[in-house]
Amino acid sequence: MDAEKAPVQDWKTDFDHTHPDYAENAHQIWDELRAECPVAHSDRFGGMWLPTRHEDIEAIAKNEHGHYTSQAVVVSELRPGIDPPIGVAPPITSDPPFHAPARKLLLGPFAPRQVNELEPFTRAYCHELLDAALVKADEQGWFDAAIDYAQNIPVRVIAEMLGLPPEDGDTFRRFIHNIIENPIERDIPEEDGIDWYIDQQIARHKANPKPKGEGDLIDHLLQVEIFGEPLSQEHVRGTVILLLVAGIDTTWSSIGSAIWHLAQNPGDLERFRNDPDVRPFAIEEFLRAYAPVTMARIVAQDHELNGCPLKKDDWLLLPFPAANRDPEAFDDADSFIIDRQKNRHGAFGLGIHRCLGSNLARMELSVALEVFVERVHEFTLVDPGSVRFSTGQIRGPRELPVSVNSNT
Repeated sequence: MDAEKAPVQDWKTDFDHTHPDYAENAHQIWDELRAECPVAHSDRFGGMWLPTRHEDIEAIAKNEHGHYTSQAVVVSELRPGIDPPIGVAPPITSDPPFHAPARKLLLGPFAPRQVNELEPFTRAYCHELLDAALVKADEQGWFDAAIDYAQNIPVRVIAEMLGLPPEDGDTFRRFIHNIIENPIERDIPEEDGIDWYIDQQIARHKANPKPKGEGDLIDHLLQVEIFGEPLSQEHVRGTVILLLVAGIDTTWSSIGSAIWHLAQNPGDLERFRNDPDVRPFAIEEFLRAYAPVTMARIVAQDHELNGCPLKKDDWLLLPFPAANRDPEAFDDADSFIIDRQKNRHGAFGLGIHRCLGSNLARMELSVALEVFVERVHEFTLVDPGSVRFSTGQIRGPRELPVSVNSNT
């Protein structure tokens, strides 16, 4: 059982991104900080900073002066345990010059053609989930659009891509909670940890090797080379952890947030359902307005950021969702405009670490919403107060009960 969080006294000087109050009020907190204290500080987690202006967040992400390292991207009570250049989850935790070749290894599996081949599988699975969810709704008048639908889709798709057992979905969700939502030090048996789990899966793949160019994504990582050498165990494990954790939590949060919005905005729901031409714009606006991801960096050298004295080894959060809602960067930044034309958002990050799974995320979000509005004629929140958003660096609904009327 996770310990209860100490109350936040002042978001400018004592913020905690893992606190339930932050999850519930993130947009308001960012707005207030942007106006009053655009680079906030907290002593929690050993000291961390939180910029909220697009200009600052973009500059930090691009890191042109080398002030920051990406060796750790999730704030925790512990510093990363793997030395450069690999990092704990390459390539997102890899700095140049290792970063570019490590990233290049994954561009092929996440290219548009490969992602498009997964679209029929994804669509069929969304229908399968709704078959069960709507039976539940017929019995009780509602189902949970997060637990019964959104949270399952990327779990199944990533398991398919990596060749992991689809029945291990609950295990994946536990890993995500421990790593992303509440990153505290835990005393757990080795066999319950993500490293042990992934090593077992890698061993299973090694015991049944596939011909080069065949197999799943773990097979791919075992077949490719970097600098003329096979990937180390740490590199393969870290990349699988990255794809498993980042590829699941970010996407289910986006799907859930979009359903949460449509449940409260019937005009947008009608346009999304009846106007296919508006859907690509709507997907980008969902990503901008409800971007789920906050990354982290570690300060590599003492310097000032807008007059704030950042010290070596301080944590630094990069809330891309706050950047997406900066009125200096977007017109009507706090408004959801379903057909917004100019929308160069940072939902997938900025700089060299921009999410390489963006094609996959867009496909899953698009398919999940299309199937949902096709199958569910009317839906509203059972109770806005019953919606629970996740804590930590990925923000999205974890509980989303909706009252529904299904299409015939």
